[in-house]
Amino acid sequence: MTYFVAFAIIFLLAVVVVQIGKLSELAGRIRGEESVERSSNNTQGKALVAFMVVFLLGTVISAYYYKNDMLGYGPLTSASAHGFELDHIFNVTLLFTGIVFVITHILLFWYSYKYRKTNSDRKALFFAHDTKLEMIWTVIPAVVMTYLVANGLIAWNSIFPTLTSEDKYLEIEATGYQFAWDIRYPGADGKLGNKDFRLIDPATNSLGIDWRDEASVDDIVLGGTDKILLPKDSLIKVRITAKDVLHNFYLPHFRVKMDAVPGLPTSFIFTPVKTTKEFREQLSQFPEWQVPADPAEPNGPKKWEKFEYELACAELCGKGHYSMRRIVEVVEREEFDTWLAGQKAFYTTNIRGTSADPWDGKKLFPSEIKARASELKSDIANFLADTTGSANRNIQLKHVFYNTGLADLNSNLSKYELDHIVELMVKYPSMKVELAGHTDNVGDGASNLALSNSRSNNVLQYLIGKGVAPGRMSAKGYGQDQPIEPNETPEGRQKNRRTELRITSK
Repeated sequence: MTYFVAFAIIFLLAVVVVQIGKLSELAGRIRGEESVERSSNNTQGKALVAFMVVFLLGTVISAYYYKNDMLGYGPLTSASAHGFELDHIFNVTLLFTGIVFVITHILLFWYSYKYRKTNSDRKALFFAHDTKLEMIWTVIPAVVMTYLVANGLIAWNSIFPTLTSEDKYLEIEATGYQFAWDIRYPGADGKLGNKDFRLIDPATNSLGIDWRDEASVDDIVLGGTDKILLPKDSLIKVRITAKDVLHNFYLPHFRVKMDAVPGLPTSFIFTPVKTTKEFREQLSQFPEWQVPADPAEPNGPKKWEKFEYELACAELCGKGHYSMRRIVEVVEREEFDTWLAGQKAFYTTNIRGTSADPWDGKKLFPSEIKARASELKSDIANFLADTTGSANRNIQLKHVFYNTGLADLNSNLSKYELDHIVELMVKYPSMKVELAGHTDNVGDGASNLALSNSRSNNVLQYLIGKGVAPGRMSAKGYGQDQPIEPNETPEGRQKNRRTELRITSK
């Protein structure tokens, strides 16, 4: 119905214009062409002056009315350190271009009125050259442009400093694709690992991260819907790239905008200076943000309470362009550090122990050792503190490894887990345990039983060698009789080849 009414209005306006034209033509025949032309010129000249006044007033009034909805004005001041400088440059540019805008439009419409044709004897003045006029319209724009460009270059050098190894900053990576962003954070080492497009595997490694680079193994990858957290008052460098078409990394409230170009990484450096909570409090001081966030819920949260920083793609990258919006939250540094420490490394949760793992059976990383020590300590403490009998007494020794097909311990990799057990046995002197060995179902049952017995006894001997009393421990092999996963898959068989710590007495 709305489209029909709009079409009807446009159609009626067209009919009115056509009829006015016919009336003008008829009037011209009656009064004479020259008289009609003078009358028409007078009418058009006055109408242009009136339009000039309405147009300029409308421009100024509408700009003032909507100023609180524009970045840099009202409540929408910059949330980054460099943004204030950019807003100042925009204001200076607006001042000069605004002056030119007003003057040129006044002259444009005033000259249309002043030099309208009023009689047949009036002729236009023609001059071929005016040095003074040409100097004016050449030198003044040149001086203004030089000033604006110089200020821009100064701001650019300030916003994009050359970072060195001595600078403390958080480097993250944003990879755009149709239609989402993958955000990668460094782990405890503070470094992002290398990538190689030739390593991209849509199923297991969509970013092409090179797992042979040890800096990659603790990197954290946020999915397409996870909230992006940033620490306040911390220097942040964002690596920006794309996998398919041109995208644009746009954080409007932080005055950050940079193209994401396939095959050509770019970057941006900025420092958030207001947490999301602080920006919401700033918005709450303005009446237009005190309205309900959802008009359908007049008693629901206010608009300022639902405000979120956002990451958007500022390129029309396809039909799903809108879905690239991501929520960004700025928090205090302590809260950010706690959040980051709680994130799981992509390598640990998706690559470790699979066929794509280049370090399988070769190396344990400090982050894994530390995390496993904490997990082992927590599992044993929870069981010993349990009074309901619901806690699990069987603790799988995830970092105890054997040479393939043999009972010999891989001591280089297993020593960390076993040394942690020694520490816990010392901490809990009354605790007694059984070391239980298990295998998969490959081979005959008798051989698997013997192998599991030998492996569990080797673990026992290692612990005894580290000073744990033999009377507090026993070793037993269960062969293939107690699988925890089906043996039909390589992954299931790998999980069934295990050694467990069974607490027999608190």
